[in-house]
Amino acid sequence: MIAEAPMQGERAETIFEKSKAGRRAAVLPDAGVPEPPLEELIPAKLLRAEPPRRPEIAEPEIVRHYNRLSRRNFDLDTGLYPLGSCTMKHNPRLNERVAALPGHAGLHPAQEPKRAQGALELMWLLQESLAEICGLPHVSLQPSAGSHGELAGLLLTRAFHADRGEARTKVLAPDTSHGTNPASVTMAGYEIVKVATDERGGVEMDDLRAKVDDEVACLMLTNPNTLGLFDENIAEIAALIHEVGGTLYYDGANLNAVMGHSRPGDMGFDIVHVNLHKSFSQPHGGGGPGAGPIAVSERIEPFLPRPQVVRREGDNGSGPTYDLDFDRPKSIGRLRGFQGNFGVFVRSGTYILSLGADGLAEASETAVLNANYLKARLAQGRAGKYLPVAFDRHCMHEFVLSGKPMKKELGIATLDLAKRLLDFGFHPPTVYFPLLVEEALMVEPTETETKESLDAFAEAIEQILTEAEEDPEKAKQAPHTTPVRRLDEVKATRKPVVRQPLD
Repeated sequence: MIAEAPMQGERAETIFEKSKAGRRAAVLPDAGVPEPPLEELIPAKLLRAEPPRRPEIAEPEIVRHYNRLSRRNFDLDTGLYPLGSCTMKHNPRLNERVAALPGHAGLHPAQEPKRAQGALELMWLLQESLAEICGLPHVSLQPSAGSHGELAGLLLTRAFHADRGEARTKVLAPDTSHGTNPASVTMAGYEIVKVATDERGGVEMDDLRAKVDDEVACLMLTNPNTLGLFDENIAEIAALIHEVGGTLYYDGANLNAVMGHSRPGDMGFDIVHVNLHKSFSQPHGGGGPGAGPIAVSERIEPFLPRPQVVRREGDNGSGPTYDLDFDRPKSIGRLRGFQGNFGVFVRSGTYILSLGADGLAEASETAVLNANYLKARLAQGRAGKYLPVAFDRHCMHEFVLSGKPMKKELGIATLDLAKRLLDFGFHPPTVYFPLLVEEALMVEPTETETKESLDAFAEAIEQILTEAEEDPEKAKQAPHTTPVRRLDEVKATRKPVVRQPLD
């Protein structure tokens, strides 16, 4: 019997449950000036009938409450977080210091452009940097996440075809695509058509040829894909789509594998979304914040969201100025309020400028090196026997294992292995995705992990498999040492508790 871990038997409380009437975090001194009635300052119709129900709690208890809550979650500062296709790399603290500078943190989003020249210049430079990295000339920073960038790309595709008098109906996507791809396709009003994967883990070309016709508006593709494999037929794929007048969309979730080495625009892509919160080091998880800028080719540029951040050259020797350009008659319109998550732009811009072109290229090289090293380590011993690589060729930034033999011979599922890893101080890799791999385990170590941490991860998996040969129940009942044990994930998804009763 494994002893109960700290906080495991403790019911998590909300800040409202800790509230005690009359307690305060601070008591402010009297202002020393007359205080007019609220009715004189705010119209009566906008005033509350009664004060808001806010928690009343002392400052030490506030700090302890949120500190204890934070320790119920696994985080990147605690240990390796090899969540496939999520690029959970270390986020340099320098980026946080720059984002916290008063001129960045205190800027109001409704500020007039002429009084926000520094912010607009930063955004313009980020646009230019992403354009160079992606190999496409135009960028919009508006989308707030990768899935938002996908929807933007599909709306751009729709506007592009409508401008040519076409009403196409289908979007192609491989069966390895991220789940947000078909969801975005449906939201954009298209029909999703799945394309098969070949024996080497790339797009099955005969299946693609059979499905390409003049009803195809777009092909959405991740390259390298979610198997961690670079598609060797990308030039032919681009030619097939362009021959029928379609657009080629690049899901940039895996851009971290190729920065500074290959560019989507050079591969033939028309539209790219970039996950700043993945490749460009914005802390992410738990729903945000993030950013999913889109880079596009010349033929897509007229339809970009408005307003666009633009640079205008000065007159008579004066320097350039920066502005918001609303004069875009073919634009798909606004995608969100204001211009995006500015703090994300600051962090990502700082990351790009601090690494430079050679540093970004080295980051990708190290990400690929780490993934191939860990894949080779896991091909040995019990992992090689029970967790074979799904497509065993040179991978890029991530790779996918299959737990099918492990489940058959040891009786433990991929989910059991994932939960047991938490007891060893590692966040589990992505599980059960891509769907075409049975009992899938997708591993992305990123470039910021050391050889020692990769070795420790491989040794933990070896130990879990060794103990499963004798006692599979230990994995089936895991995790044992975390503040929260195994949850009913189906119930949590279907019947989430998101409201806090106040009485």
